[in-house]
Amino acid sequence: MNSERNDEHIETLLSDILEIYGYDFTGYSRASLKRRIVRLYELDGFVSFAEYRYKIRTEPGYFNRFLEQITINVTEMFRDPEFHKTLRTEILPRLGTYPFIRIWIAGCSTGEEAYSIAIFLKELNLLHKSLIYATDINSAVLENAAQAMIPLSKIKLYTENYIAAGGSANFSDYYTANYSLGKLNDELKSNIIFSTHNLVTDHSFNEFQLILCRNVVIYFDRPLQDKVFELFDGSLQQFGYLALGTKETLDFSRVSKNYERLKGVKIWRKIH
Repeated sequence: MNSERNDEHIETLLSDILEIYGYDFTGYSRASLKRRIVRLYELDGFVSFAEYRYKIRTEPGYFNRFLEQITINVTEMFRDPEFHKTLRTEILPRLGTYPFIRIWIAGCSTGEEAYSIAIFLKELNLLHKSLIYATDINSAVLENAAQAMIPLSKIKLYTENYIAAGGSANFSDYYTANYSLGKLNDELKSNIIFSTHNLVTDHSFNEFQLILCRNVVIYFDRPLQDKVFELFDGSLQQFGYLALGTKETLDFSRVSKNYERLKGVKIWRKIH
């Protein structure tokens, strides 16, 4: 793609996607979005932007590939162990006083965070009275998440994260090795609902005591961040918790006055 025409091409493409598929990427940070769109164009060997645009417009199967490539799906189990330790020692035990616990993981990608939380709920004897809603814009990664498979090449990292986050059992108790994959225990999946949800266009669908949306809003511009934070605020019960990624903050949003931040971690409690 000719670089000076990139911006114009990309705006046209984003309009197409909104019109045909209903996905609104207009509030996404342009720099990273543009980089990923151009990367896929080059990776798949297109000779003209017109051909690229036509394929995305007319082939839903290729659009799914496009969606998979331009939405970020970097995740790991117990990522940022200090954060998960706070969940395990402070947040989840407090939620245990409720008769039923509802948790929303927004932008769950391939599900590692959902399974990590399910493991800690089980260790705290709370899994039986919990429901985790794990949502993502991308149906392909959700299908992957529902398989409950983890690559054995990542087991060492996940085990180290689990121990550092305060896990009380052996991580190996939670999966069965099967060739190059580990299959997570069915019990963990039984209290997780994987579902598509678009943070840009979809509405609140329940009331939660804990919402996690880590390393997602960093890719949104300020107006879209505000919109998403208002969605979370409307979906969170009073005294519930909102967890964001390490480079994200609620501080400058319109709803920040309703929250107080916990010390040391990117977790806010809703006080109003």
